Amino acid sequence: MSNKKRNLIERLNSGPVICAEGFLFEIEKRGYMSSGEFVPMVSLDHPEALENLHRDFQHAGSDIVQAFTYNGHREKMKVVGKEKLLEPLNRAALKIAKKVANSSIGEEPNLMAGNISNSNIWNDKDPKTHLEVEKMFSEMVAWAVDEGADMLIGETFYYAEEAYTALKVMKKTGLPSVITIAPMGENIMRDGVSIVDTCKELEQLGGDVVGMNCFRGPATMMPYIKEVRKNLKCHVAALPITFRTTKEHPTFFNLPDNNGCSCPTPHKTPFPTALDPMQCNRYEIGKFAKEAYDLGINYIGVCCGASPMLIREVAEAVGLKVPASKYRENMSSHFLFGTHKRIPKHQKDYVDKA
Repeated sequence: MSNKKRNLIERLNSGPVICAEGFLFEIEKRGYMSSGEFVPMVSLDHPEALENLHRDFQHAGSDIVQAFTYNGHREKMKVVGKEKLLEPLNRAALKIAKKVANSSIGEEPNLMAGNISNSNIWNDKDPKTHLEVEKMFSEMVAWAVDEGADMLIGETFYYAEEAYTALKVMKKTGLPSVITIAPMGENIMRDGVSIVDTCKELEQLGGDVVGMNCFRGPATMMPYIKEVRKNLKCHVAALPITFRTTKEHPTFFNLPDNNGCSCPTPHKTPFPTALDPMQCNRYEIGKFAKEAYDLGINYIGVCCGASPMLIREVAEAVGLKVPASKYRENMSSHFLFGTHKRIPKHQKDYVDKA
């Protein structure tokens, strides 16, 4: 391993950088978070579980260890009655991420990223919310800097002006800044700005990496990310969710179950607890990553629905060999589908009836 830690831009200038997001869904699947509430208490309640997921993503090829502070902002903590734990939660998540980043297993040290995200109180018609959100962002960014972040990520913004505000706060630190938007089903930001125009403005405001993450699967993110890449000169980010969103249902919020479910969700839509049948397979995620990379997009990852296996698929799709590549599929010795000479003929002959 090289002792020199290149910064984010140096790495992007020389090749692909993989970023694992999607902690919310994966931690919930592992039994350490309440779905719907989605508060990242895991950094305080079960730090070992969060560290293990970071290490699993690291093993799968993620170059960035993103502190799990998504939804760990003051407003959300007020909603769940845990505001007093706001700073301890953030600092714990940052320390865990830094610990993992400092014990990298790849060819060079990982980068630790501080994280801010959609506040869910931003209202384009209420300037008071803008000041409140800026204060929320500022305190989280300050904690990230204090805990030694190498870079900052602002993600999942569906108001253009909120994304601009997040970037303004991040830029004050001098750290490399990634800013990604997540337009909802109307295919426009909720304050009326187009997807491409929002990204163009973020580039003008100094975003080092600008792009899209979350809410949209490969099929409904790719058309827009192509236009973003065409119109921007800076590095572009692409981190879809892992579900088969469609033109009729561009995000996972209202994605219907069309796979013959016999026990439907008790909630209004399959989001967030019954999306499993609409999950993309690893090859679809790999195809998206390869297409994005071929467009000239070097910052690539996966958001909600991410698993270590899918992060490995992304890394390998852009030509990287990662520690987890040792365990990629090998069907040659499978008892039915294998080609090994010791697989009995009666098993091979039975494949079509299995």
